[in-house]
Amino acid sequence: MRLPSVVTVADAVASGACPPRVASSTGLVSVAYSPGESAAEMGAAAARTALDRAGSGGGDVDLLLHADTYHQGQDLWPVASYIQRETLGNTCQAVEIRQMSNGGLAALDLATAYLTAGHGRGDALLTTADRFCEPGIDRWRTDPGTPYADGASALVLSRRGGFARLVSLATYADPELEPLHRGDEPFGPAPFSQRIPVDFEEAKRAFIGRVGMSYAITRAHNGQQTVLKEALADAGLELADAEWVVLPHFGRRRLQSIFYQPFGIDPERTTWDFSRTVGHLGAGDQFAGLDHLLVSGKARPGDRCVLVSVGAGYSWGCAVLEILHRPDWAAGHPAP
Repeated sequence: MRLPSVVTVADAVASGACPPRVASSTGLVSVAYSPGESAAEMGAAAARTALDRAGSGGGDVDLLLHADTYHQGQDLWPVASYIQRETLGNTCQAVEIRQMSNGGLAALDLATAYLTAGHGRGDALLTTADRFCEPGIDRWRTDPGTPYADGASALVLSRRGGFARLVSLATYADPELEPLHRGDEPFGPAPFSQRIPVDFEEAKRAFIGRVGMSYAITRAHNGQQTVLKEALADAGLELADAEWVVLPHFGRRRLQSIFYQPFGIDPERTTWDFSRTVGHLGAGDQFAGLDHLLVSGKARPGDRCVLVSVGAGYSWGCAVLEILHRPDWAAGHPAP
């Protein structure tokens, strides 16, 4: 994981960058941000950490998938190839995933299929990175229920074993909700030719004005419920039995309405204490949350962790992991 710096919400409110209502409704205390490091550079840094922890290198990795949602630092440029060159130096497939905030688990799903189908002999490197900055994004106002954060995460999926076992994984898509983040704006000839900075609230109002609030909420809940049910059933597990649930790094009010209340999730079983100091990392919340549970020592051998994601488009993901042992790289951090 790579989180270069932080800005406190209190300072953002004092400067006028963050509206007070956003601060109070989200409950965040700080947001990760990058003063100058690009998303691609953060992604490469997170990849190096993951590879070092896994004892994996270019000769072991058969696939690299990089998930992101926003500008990576260059135009018309394959960011996955940059990360490959900077960290692996091999000749495997290196592919960018644009599944918005569901990109991390979408990459995990594709990498699992790739390795189990016999295309890969050993490892897959999965990375995520984003830097949400102006003029295209206003981290506090573009999506007011979810302050956006800059940072990167990575993990190595391996056929050789590791600190955790992927027990089950489910994904689901409902493109009927695609206009929810597009709105009524016409298609433009270049990035940000219609609306700058991006305003998801305006897009949502336009869509809901046509179809109604209940339609959008019902379909969104059904999508999330579908992947949770499938992944948990395949794992032979009830959600209440899982020791940890890693949720997207949304604000408190949004978490309450989408996850805590509908699915009976106690915030104490989530990574809220961590996510409220980081903000939304685009496609990287799930990998970062898992990293936090391991480094903090909260996740112990035998614990079941449910990773949950949702991305505009609309798509959802859910993975169940079993922690097998506390890895050596986390052992240097004191357990609680």
